[in-house]
Amino acid sequence: MTIYKFLLLFLLWVCLPHFCSPEIMFRRIPVPQHKILGARVPKSDGKILHRQKRGWMWNQFFLLEEYTGSDYQYVGKLHSDQDKGDGSLKYILSGDGAGTLFIIDEKTGDIHATRRIDREEKAFYTLRAQAINRRTLRPVEPESEFVIKIHDINDNEPTFPEEIYTASVPEMSVVGTSVVQVTATDADDPSYGNSARVIYSILQGQPYFSVEPETGIIRTALPNMNRENREQYQVVIQAKDMGGQMGGLSGTTTVNITLTDVNDNPPRFPQNTIHLRVLESSPVGTAIGSVKATDADTGKNAEVEYRIIDGDGIDMFDIVTEKDTQEGIITVKKPLDYESRRLYTLKVEAENTHVDPRFYYLGPFKDTTIVKISIEDVDEPPVFSRSSYLFEVHEDIEVGTIIGTVMARDPDSVSSPIRFSLDRHTDLDRIFNIHSGNGSLYTSKPLDRELSQWHNLTVIAAEINNPKETTRVAVFVRILDVNDNAPQFAVFYDTFVCENARPGQLIQTISAVDKDDPLGGQKFFFSLAAVNPNFTVQDNEDNTARILTRKNGFNRHEISTYLLPVVISDNDYPIQSSTGTLTIRVCACDSQGNMQSCSAEALLLPAGLSTGALIAILLCIIILLVIVVLFAALKRQRKKEPLILSKEDIRDNIVSYNDEGGGEEDTQAFDIGTLRNPAAIEEKKLRRDIIPETLFIPRRTPTAPDNTDVRDFINERLKEHDLDPTAPPYDSLATYAYEGNDSIAESLSSLESGTTEGDQNYDYLREWGPRFNKLAEMYGGGESDKDS
Repeated sequence: MTIYKFLLLFLLWVCLPHFCSPEIMFRRIPVPQHKILGARVPKSDGKILHRQKRGWMWNQFFLLEEYTGSDYQYVGKLHSDQDKGDGSLKYILSGDGAGTLFIIDEKTGDIHATRRIDREEKAFYTLRAQAINRRTLRPVEPESEFVIKIHDINDNEPTFPEEIYTASVPEMSVVGTSVVQVTATDADDPSYGNSARVIYSILQGQPYFSVEPETGIIRTALPNMNRENREQYQVVIQAKDMGGQMGGLSGTTTVNITLTDVNDNPPRFPQNTIHLRVLESSPVGTAIGSVKATDADTGKNAEVEYRIIDGDGIDMFDIVTEKDTQEGIITVKKPLDYESRRLYTLKVEAENTHVDPRFYYLGPFKDTTIVKISIEDVDEPPVFSRSSYLFEVHEDIEVGTIIGTVMARDPDSVSSPIRFSLDRHTDLDRIFNIHSGNGSLYTSKPLDRELSQWHNLTVIAAEINNPKETTRVAVFVRILDVNDNAPQFAVFYDTFVCENARPGQLIQTISAVDKDDPLGGQKFFFSLAAVNPNFTVQDNEDNTARILTRKNGFNRHEISTYLLPVVISDNDYPIQSSTGTLTIRVCACDSQGNMQSCSAEALLLPAGLSTGALIAILLCIIILLVIVVLFAALKRQRKKEPLILSKEDIRDNIVSYNDEGGGEEDTQAFDIGTLRNPAAIEEKKLRRDIIPETLFIPRRTPTAPDNTDVRDFINERLKEHDLDPTAPPYDSLATYAYEGNDSIAESLSSLESGTTEGDQNYDYLREWGPRFNKLAEMYGGGESDKDS
């Protein structure tokens, strides 16, 4: 087919008029007089300038691209009218491709192309030709340019810039809606023939889409294409040159078209009735369930807003739209009560938030459903009659007086008795108590407003049948004031009177304070307990009083200090009063009344010794005494002392056997075994409650016979320690480093009894005397078992 195309084009090229005579003749042409170049004629030389004659005229060469012959392709012939045919002229070719792509026969002027030429690489070539005399090498014709233009053949198919296109169009679009435009390019010459004329057609995608043949615009071909039925389409577009005629070359591309969503589907509830359950104890804001309306659309077209539009629970519940899941979350709006109402009904509506007016005809974009909510009973804690209680009581009430009563009930359908109690963390001093049955709060200790004016208590109410169900309530107890405190001096007064004082002179202004807080405010009265010849009190009637002198002159050597009792009374009921003693020192003063000295001994001290010096001397004496005491203490440390200091001499202690202790060898005061058994000799026994200086060999003592005086002495000391309640549990240093040795009783420990093969026989304990009868009863199993 390609060969036939080429032959057809070649025949067309041969029949063209300018290809019939490929020879270009160069001839001289006389220039007419009327074709004189230039608008002005210079007159300096008196000659008229004429246009020069051209020795040859040039035309354009044409060459067909993609020549497939074995010989060089003939382009054309250059010829000058100066050529006589005798070979005296030489033709020279220069310019684009001269000598390589294009060659010329220097004798005949024939031009040939040496290889196949592609118009898409270069459409024309500009060359220069010149004819020169072969002997003189002088040009016989001026050099001139000519063009070799490459004629196009249809050797390039249309191509698309992209292999796959992606486009979208809204669903439900009308027929003819533009989707996308595809454009193919052809490398052939658009100005020559139909090689570059492209026509578009659709190979795949019908009947849904169509394409305009001339422009390549893809349009919808079917009405009401629904995204919910089909969302993706693949369209194949073909571009064919030669105007779409037979024999043209073609190229294809794929267009993936997606239908975008529009809001053409209303939301719909999958059920007409939805049942939910919630515990009556659920707090406000608790999510009890969700409802969801399905919408076939996507994105914002599927967004739904939920609301409660009707029902008897419209005030008890609320609904919130969850944007991520597009669900309606139903929450508790008010506290629920199973005993009051057990079932609520809601009418919930779901509506699209973005409605497209074009699709109103499809119906309302909303839907409703019925939600029934059942309230489930739970064992609720008791409920107090108030959220908090305030009781006021006077501080002088008697212990055990009821100050108020709290009330609580069980809100459940089956009522349970209530038990009341106080949270002792709020009443650490246990001033109050409560009757567990009726909730009456009473005092258990005297009240004192001056110590604490408010008591913040917490009362706990619990069901008797289910003590875990409890409720707390705050009880505020305000202690009312009673005039039970007498007024006292506000501060400690350091009062003095000058020796040269005159009668009626003010020496001190006093005031008082009272811990009580009467409603009308404090009012104090000041007076003397008895008539005083030296001083008097003048009440200022503003809760202050003045202390005045009554005589002329005082002598500190006779009396250095006066004690003035002042009676202070309040005006509340019952009236409380107290007597405060004012200490007045007699001092030496200057003429302006400034105190100089108040001590009679100060006159005997040297003039240069001040109070500061006396304090420094006293400190030095104290430091010296401390140093002496420290030295004495260090000296005592060097002496040998017992390891444990006791109020009694350890050496005189008697071991009390009412405690097993650490064994018979835990004291070195006396060896009881030696007293009981004169045959036992103390060997190599050192006291462990005294730090030994050096090791020495103990002196062996002769065996002493059993002495009744020793036995009596031990019994008396034993009775004293048994009857003494202040005696320590151990009257000697008990060392448990080892059990002891040389004991005639051997070990009394039962630690190893578990390793023996059988029961041990403790009957020998009865042979040790009456003091071991208790141990014999504990460990001897024979007779004791029978007795039991």
